[in-house]
Amino acid sequence: MPSWVPGLLVTVAVSAVSAYGFLRLRCRRLGRPFGPKARSSAIAVIVITVIISTGLGVAAVAVGHHVRAVYVGLVLPSGLWLGEVAVQRKRQRGSLWPRQLTACLTFPVRRLDDGMGDDMKDWCDTRLRAALKPPPHLPDAVQYYYNQVAGRVKDERALEELDRWRKSIAHKTRIVRLIDLGTGTGKLWTELESHPATSGMSKYAADDPHRLGHRLASDAESEFGLFLASLYRLGFYKLLIYGFRPLRPS
Repeated sequence: MPSWVPGLLVTVAVSAVSAYGFLRLRCRRLGRPFGPKARSSAIAVIVITVIISTGLGVAAVAVGHHVRAVYVGLVLPSGLWLGEVAVQRKRQRGSLWPRQLTACLTFPVRRLDDGMGDDMKDWCDTRLRAALKPPPHLPDAVQYYYNQVAGRVKDERALEELDRWRKSIAHKTRIVRLIDLGTGTGKLWTELESHPATSGMSKYAADDPHRLGHRLASDAESEFGLFLASLYRLGFYKLLIYGFRPLRPS
Protein backbone atom coordinates (compact mmCIF):
# COMPACT_ATOMS: atom_id res chain seq x y z
CA MET A 1 0.00 0.00 0.00
CA PRO A 2 1.46 3.39 -0.97
CA SER A 3 2.44 5.51 1.98
CA TRP A 4 0.03 8.29 1.05
CA VAL A 5 -3.07 6.08 1.11
CA PRO A 6 -3.55 6.10 4.92
CA GLY A 7 -3.32 9.88 4.95
CA LEU A 8 -5.85 10.11 2.15
CA LEU A 9 -8.28 7.79 3.92
CA VAL A 10 -7.92 9.72 7.15
CA THR A 11 -8.58 12.99 5.35
CA VAL A 12 -11.70 11.61 3.67
CA ALA A 13 -13.05 10.25 6.96
CA VAL A 14 -12.28 13.38 8.96
CA SER A 15 -13.63 15.76 6.31
CA ALA A 16 -16.85 13.71 5.96
CA VAL A 17 -17.50 13.77 9.70
CA SER A 18 -16.56 17.45 9.90
CA ALA A 19 -18.76 18.39 6.94
CA TYR A 20 -21.71 16.53 8.44
CA GLY A 21 -21.19 18.22 11.80
CA PHE A 22 -20.91 21.72 10.34
CA LEU A 23 -23.96 21.09 8.16
CA ARG A 24 -26.05 20.08 11.17
CA LEU A 25 -24.78 23.11 13.06
CA ARG A 26 -25.62 25.45 10.19
CA CYS A 27 -29.16 24.07 9.83
CA ARG A 28 -29.92 24.18 13.55
CA ARG A 29 -33.17 26.09 14.11
CA LEU A 30 -33.55 26.46 10.33
CA GLY A 31 -34.99 23.14 9.30
CA ARG A 32 -34.36 19.48 8.62
CA PRO A 33 -31.33 19.00 6.32
CA PHE A 34 -32.11 15.34 5.68
CA GLY A 35 -35.84 15.67 5.10
CA PRO A 36 -37.45 14.12 1.99
CA LYS A 37 -36.89 17.11 -0.30
CA ALA A 38 -33.66 18.41 1.24
CA ARG A 39 -31.78 15.13 1.59
CA SER A 40 -30.21 15.06 -1.88
CA SER A 41 -28.95 18.63 -1.55
CA ALA A 42 -27.53 17.94 1.92
CA ILE A 43 -25.67 14.92 0.60
CA ALA A 44 -24.40 16.99 -2.35
CA VAL A 45 -23.04 19.66 0.03
CA ILE A 46 -21.22 17.01 2.08
CA VAL A 47 -19.83 15.24 -0.98
CA ILE A 48 -18.56 18.47 -2.54
CA THR A 49 -16.93 19.44 0.74
CA VAL A 50 -15.27 16.04 1.06
CA ILE A 51 -13.98 16.16 -2.52
CA ILE A 52 -12.44 19.60 -2.04
CA SER A 53 -11.01 18.65 1.35
CA THR A 54 -9.58 15.44 -0.05
CA GLY A 55 -8.04 17.26 -2.99
CA LEU A 56 -6.24 19.67 -0.70
CA GLY A 57 -5.36 16.80 1.60
CA VAL A 58 -3.77 14.85 -1.23
CA ALA A 59 -1.68 17.89 -2.06
CA ALA A 60 -0.58 18.13 1.58
CA VAL A 61 0.26 14.43 1.78
CA ALA A 62 2.16 14.60 -1.51
CA VAL A 63 4.67 16.98 0.01
CA GLY A 64 4.99 14.84 3.12
CA HIS A 65 2.91 16.80 5.64
CA HIS A 66 0.49 14.09 6.73
CA VAL A 67 -0.82 15.98 9.76
CA ARG A 68 -1.76 18.93 7.60
CA ALA A 69 -3.99 16.68 5.54
CA VAL A 70 -6.07 15.97 8.64
CA TYR A 71 -6.18 19.65 9.50
CA VAL A 72 -7.45 20.44 6.02
CA GLY A 73 -10.27 17.93 6.46
CA LEU A 74 -11.23 19.57 9.72
CA VAL A 75 -10.92 23.22 8.80
CA LEU A 76 -12.22 23.39 5.24
CA PRO A 77 -15.94 22.77 5.92
CA SER A 78 -16.09 25.66 8.36
CA GLY A 79 -14.11 27.74 5.87
CA LEU A 80 -16.73 27.05 3.25
CA TRP A 81 -19.53 28.42 5.46
CA LEU A 82 -17.44 31.41 6.51
CA GLY A 83 -16.45 31.98 2.90
CA GLU A 84 -20.10 31.99 1.91
CA VAL A 85 -20.79 34.81 4.37
CA ALA A 86 -17.79 36.77 3.13
CA VAL A 87 -18.85 36.44 -0.50
CA GLN A 88 -22.39 37.49 0.40
CA ARG A 89 -20.99 40.67 1.91
CA LYS A 90 -19.00 41.38 -1.25
CA ARG A 91 -22.11 40.81 -3.34
CA GLN A 92 -23.96 43.45 -1.36
CA ARG A 93 -21.33 45.99 -2.44
CA GLY A 94 -22.48 45.62 -6.05
CA SER A 95 -19.47 43.82 -7.54
CA LEU A 96 -20.49 41.65 -10.51
CA TRP A 97 -17.75 39.04 -10.15
CA PRO A 98 -18.45 38.18 -6.49
CA ARG A 99 -22.14 37.91 -7.37
CA GLN A 100 -21.40 35.36 -10.11
CA LEU A 101 -18.98 33.52 -7.90
CA THR A 102 -21.50 33.43 -5.10
CA ALA A 103 -24.11 31.89 -7.40
CA CYS A 104 -21.75 29.02 -8.22
CA LEU A 105 -20.39 28.42 -4.73
CA THR A 106 -23.68 28.65 -2.89
CA PHE A 107 -25.95 26.87 -5.39
CA PRO A 108 -25.98 23.55 -3.44
CA VAL A 109 -26.54 25.45 -0.20
CA ARG A 110 -29.40 27.46 -1.69
CA ARG A 111 -30.94 24.25 -3.02
CA LEU A 112 -30.62 22.81 0.47
CA ASP A 113 -32.38 25.83 1.98
CA ASP A 114 -35.16 25.57 -0.61
CA GLY A 115 -35.57 21.86 0.10
CA MET A 116 -35.75 22.44 3.84
CA GLY A 117 -38.35 25.13 3.26
CA ASP A 118 -40.45 22.81 1.12
CA ASP A 119 -40.21 20.03 3.73
CA MET A 120 -41.32 22.39 6.47
CA LYS A 121 -44.24 23.64 4.37
CA ASP A 122 -45.42 20.09 3.65
CA TRP A 123 -45.12 19.18 7.33
CA CYS A 124 -47.08 22.23 8.47
CA ASP A 125 -49.72 21.93 5.73
CA THR A 126 -50.43 18.32 6.68
CA ARG A 127 -51.12 19.28 10.28
CA LEU A 128 -53.04 22.40 9.33
CA ARG A 129 -55.38 20.41 7.09
CA ALA A 130 -56.01 17.94 9.90
CA ALA A 131 -56.99 20.80 12.23
CA LEU A 132 -59.25 22.46 9.64
CA LYS A 133 -61.31 19.41 8.75
CA PRO A 134 -64.96 20.45 9.15
CA PRO A 135 -65.67 21.60 11.70
CA PRO A 136 -62.31 23.33 12.42
CA HIS A 137 -60.64 22.35 15.71
CA LEU A 138 -57.75 24.82 15.95
CA PRO A 139 -57.83 25.22 19.77
CA ASP A 140 -57.93 21.46 20.32
CA ALA A 141 -55.21 20.89 17.73
CA VAL A 142 -52.85 23.51 19.12
CA GLN A 143 -53.36 22.10 22.61
CA TYR A 144 -52.74 18.60 21.24
CA TYR A 145 -49.34 19.59 19.84
CA TYR A 146 -48.47 21.72 22.84
CA ASN A 147 -49.05 18.75 25.15
CA GLN A 148 -46.56 16.71 23.13
CA VAL A 149 -43.71 19.23 23.46
CA ALA A 150 -44.34 21.24 26.64
CA GLY A 151 -42.04 19.09 28.75
CA ARG A 152 -39.37 18.78 26.07
CA VAL A 153 -38.66 22.38 25.05
CA LYS A 154 -35.53 23.53 26.88
CA ASP A 155 -35.56 27.08 25.57
CA GLU A 156 -37.83 29.02 27.95
CA ARG A 157 -38.31 31.87 25.49
CA ALA A 158 -39.40 29.46 22.76
CA LEU A 159 -41.81 27.76 25.16
CA GLU A 160 -43.29 31.11 26.17
CA GLU A 161 -43.81 31.97 22.50
CA LEU A 162 -45.57 28.66 21.88
CA ASP A 163 -47.76 29.21 24.93
CA ARG A 164 -48.62 32.75 23.79
CA TRP A 165 -49.75 31.48 20.39
CA ARG A 166 -51.72 28.68 22.03
CA LYS A 167 -53.64 31.07 24.24
CA SER A 168 -54.16 33.61 21.46
CA ILE A 169 -55.59 30.98 19.11
CA ALA A 170 -57.95 29.67 21.79
CA HIS A 171 -59.08 33.21 22.66
CA LYS A 172 -59.72 34.33 19.08
CA THR A 173 -61.54 31.12 18.21
CA ARG A 174 -63.78 31.54 21.26
CA ILE A 175 -64.77 35.03 20.12
CA VAL A 176 -65.53 33.72 16.62
CA ARG A 177 -67.91 31.22 18.19
CA LEU A 178 -69.60 33.98 20.20
CA ILE A 179 -70.09 35.99 17.02
CA ASP A 180 -71.60 32.96 15.27
CA LEU A 181 -74.00 32.58 18.20
CA GLY A 182 -75.14 36.19 17.80
CA THR A 183 -73.63 37.44 21.04
CA GLY A 184 -74.37 41.08 21.82
CA THR A 185 -71.90 43.89 21.21
CA GLY A 186 -71.32 44.53 24.92
CA LYS A 187 -70.25 40.95 25.57
CA LEU A 188 -67.99 41.00 22.52
CA TRP A 189 -66.33 44.21 23.70
CA THR A 190 -65.62 42.64 27.06
CA GLU A 191 -64.11 39.53 25.48
CA LEU A 192 -62.02 41.50 23.01
CA GLU A 193 -60.54 43.74 25.71
CA SER A 194 -59.81 40.80 28.03
CA HIS A 195 -56.79 39.63 26.04
CA PRO A 196 -53.77 41.54 24.63
CA ALA A 197 -54.15 39.76 21.27
CA THR A 198 -57.51 41.45 20.62
CA SER A 199 -57.31 44.53 22.80
CA GLY A 200 -58.21 47.62 20.77
CA MET A 201 -60.45 45.74 18.32
CA SER A 202 -63.68 46.58 20.15
CA LYS A 203 -64.72 49.15 17.54
CA TYR A 204 -64.97 46.43 14.91
CA ALA A 205 -67.54 44.54 16.97
CA ALA A 206 -70.15 47.25 16.57
CA ASP A 207 -69.38 48.09 12.93
CA ASP A 208 -69.37 44.60 11.43
CA PRO A 209 -69.13 41.65 13.85
CA HIS A 210 -69.18 39.05 11.07
CA ARG A 211 -66.28 40.72 9.31
CA LEU A 212 -64.50 40.77 12.64
CA GLY A 213 -65.16 37.04 12.97
CA HIS A 214 -63.58 36.33 9.61
CA ARG A 215 -60.57 38.43 10.53
CA LEU A 216 -60.11 36.67 13.87
CA ALA A 217 -60.49 33.25 12.25
CA SER A 218 -57.86 34.16 9.65
CA ASP A 219 -55.51 35.47 12.36
CA ALA A 220 -55.93 32.28 14.39
CA GLU A 221 -55.14 30.15 11.36
CA SER A 222 -52.03 32.22 10.60
CA GLU A 223 -50.85 31.95 14.19
CA PHE A 224 -51.41 28.22 14.08
CA GLY A 225 -49.13 28.08 11.04
CA LEU A 226 -46.46 30.05 12.91
CA PHE A 227 -46.90 27.75 15.90
CA LEU A 228 -46.31 24.69 13.71
CA ALA A 229 -43.32 26.25 11.96
CA SER A 230 -41.75 27.01 15.33
CA LEU A 231 -42.23 23.39 16.41
CA TYR A 232 -40.57 22.21 13.21
CA ARG A 233 -37.57 24.50 13.66
CA LEU A 234 -37.21 23.23 17.21
CA GLY A 235 -36.73 19.74 15.80
CA PHE A 236 -40.09 18.10 16.58
CA TYR A 237 -40.42 16.40 13.21
CA LYS A 238 -42.27 13.30 14.41
CA LEU A 239 -45.23 14.80 16.24
CA LEU A 240 -48.42 12.79 16.03
CA ILE A 241 -50.94 14.41 13.71
CA TYR A 242 -54.04 15.77 15.40
CA GLY A 243 -56.83 13.22 15.36
CA PHE A 244 -54.52 10.21 15.44
CA ARG A 245 -55.22 9.57 19.11
CA PRO A 246 -56.07 11.81 22.06
CA LEU A 247 -53.33 13.09 24.35
CA ARG A 248 -53.98 14.07 27.92
CA PRO A 249 -52.44 17.31 29.11
CA SER A 250 -49.12 16.68 30.85
